[in-house]
Amino acid sequence: MTKDAVKIGDREIGPGRPPYVVAEMSGNHNGDIGRAIALIDAAKASGADAVKLQTYTADTITLDVDGPGFRVEGGLWDGRRLYDLYVEAHTPWAWHEALFRHARDIGIQIFSSPFDFTAVDLLESLDAPAYKIASFELVDIPLIRRCAATGKPLVMSTGLATEEEIGDAVAAAKDAGASGLILLHCTSAYPAPMSSMNLVTLPHLAAKFDVLAGLSDHTMGTAASVAAVALGACFIEKHFCLSRAEGGVDSAFSLEPDELARLVADCRAAAEALGEIRYGPTPAEISSRDHRRSLYIAEDVAAGEVLTAQNVRSVRPGFGMAPKHLDAVLGKRASRAAPKGTPLAWDLIAD
Repeated sequence: MTKDAVKIGDREIGPGRPPYVVAEMSGNHNGDIGRAIALIDAAKASGADAVKLQTYTADTITLDVDGPGFRVEGGLWDGRRLYDLYVEAHTPWAWHEALFRHARDIGIQIFSSPFDFTAVDLLESLDAPAYKIASFELVDIPLIRRCAATGKPLVMSTGLATEEEIGDAVAAAKDAGASGLILLHCTSAYPAPMSSMNLVTLPHLAAKFDVLAGLSDHTMGTAASVAAVALGACFIEKHFCLSRAEGGVDSAFSLEPDELARLVADCRAAAEALGEIRYGPTPAEISSRDHRRSLYIAEDVAAGEVLTAQNVRSVRPGFGMAPKHLDAVLGKRASRAAPKGTPLAWDLIAD
């Protein structure tokens, strides 16, 4: 395992490479496999590198009870019973083979977040290229070990987690044999306010745990993801839907296809703009050098005439002497006649 690059399928992820953008379908298929396939098509058309599922059933992720803690309090799903929410949001296991096949047929990577061992078994049977650990499962060390033991790359979201909990999860993943590891900074609020994002954590996360870092972005819009790329994120995960107006469990904080396409383009542009530490003109600036300021004869000057602030000025373009020489030139005499508009050069100055 190396922190310099992680490979999912044939795509390397890491510094110096375009950010890897994952379109999270979640439950935005609204229980319709045709919509799920349309979402995969939309992710491909947007330019995303991968589409991601969530592999669970209501019975593998919670209990069918209504006791304390089994209802959501506050936020987007306020009052919903966990079991009912997951019945609505889950992606039926019977769909997985068709969804994986369709994604591969159109040329986009597909993988999933498993929520128990049986989900890992299903995804292994489909030769999933990687595994994602959701924020709420980061404390499930046995699940992390099971995913890592497949030898596939592991992506883990860190929403809610303390440094100690992240450290435990990273140690478990490395010890169990994950072939690569990416940690995603995450704010587990739906939607997440910008003020809660604390994106400056990203480079610290990468350095502290010696891994690649990215962002699981639950904010509205694309700004947080683009800012994360500027801070070194190599992996961006964002929920998406076909239309927020059509509803769905996650649609309120999901991007529509045109927004997802803009996210992909803007994140890649941000990564390209980072470039390298460099001073001096770039190839794109060479022609602009001619328009810098330089010293020019501003009035017709006769041979032997004294050069003054009236007949020598710093102006554009840049074919004369550098303006830093102005004080050294003033008070000298012209070595020959020079009309207005002549770029000043040392041979125009008498010894």
